[in-house]
Amino acid sequence: MNNLNFLSDYLIASLNLAVPLAFAALGGMYSERSGVLNIALEGMLLTGAFTSAAATFYTGNPWLGVICALIAGGLVGLLHAFLCVTLYVNQLVSGLAINLVAAGLTSFLARLVFNGSSTQRLPGIEPIVIPALANIPIFGEMLFQQDVFVYLLIILVVTSIYFLFHTSFGLTLRAVGEYSQAAATAGVSVSKVRYGAVVLSGCLASLGGAYLTLVQIRFFTEGMSAGKGFIAIAALIFGRWHPLGTTLACFLFGATEALQLRIQAFGANIPYQFLAMLPYAIALFALVGLAGKSTPPQGLGVPYSPENRQDN
Repeated sequence: MNNLNFLSDYLIASLNLAVPLAFAALGGMYSERSGVLNIALEGMLLTGAFTSAAATFYTGNPWLGVICALIAGGLVGLLHAFLCVTLYVNQLVSGLAINLVAAGLTSFLARLVFNGSSTQRLPGIEPIVIPALANIPIFGEMLFQQDVFVYLLIILVVTSIYFLFHTSFGLTLRAVGEYSQAAATAGVSVSKVRYGAVVLSGCLASLGGAYLTLVQIRFFTEGMSAGKGFIAIAALIFGRWHPLGTTLACFLFGATEALQLRIQAFGANIPYQFLAMLPYAIALFALVGLAGKSTPPQGLGVPYSPENRQDN
């Protein structure tokens, strides 16, 4: 029974740690399927975390915090799209700039909003228990005693698979990401598709940040995303830009982080610095193992100019 409890607790912890990664990675998937490289996931996560925390702090309503996070994430996505799609700024540079601005701005504003207190407790979002199903051994508590973010993530994965591979909109999105010139020749507005995909990317990534502050930790602290946006990018590559594969990769990285936390709790004679770097090491090894095997969309990172209808 103790073994079952340990397994159940471990799986629940793995899922909880994977949720913010999955929202960010799925957001990145939409952006990169349209051909826009999104290194800004880290900044989008951090923006969503701060905005949801600040809005919840002032209003006392975590649902308003989620809505504000969606708006802020969408605006960051809009900024990234404007820089990359309209101004033809290098997509890698734009993403890194957004990450740096988000890190500095959220740290500055957090000191103003929370009066220097980095552990201001916030009202959170409570789990929703589904009767009968919640009593299933191991998986009952893991899947049917969760908060709305987990249920939303499951719905998002299913709808993303259907949207990308079974609708004309999904076909259009993939066509723009693979070969924008051919899509434009067929009458598709490449700019509009990419704008929509990048804004959606910001909204989804910001939900991951809201999850951190309103469910997982329930307070905001500077730099709390702690590289999760970059791990989400690794999960996206590891999952080969597919909704299900990407989500499973996020669960793998979440399980790795849960494992290192449990090893520390058991008091193993291992320097905690080595354990803390374990998730990042696993992400690096995963990328090295996929070298040459995971093929991105052909138009990823390549700007499209409607004036001459050719990729630059």
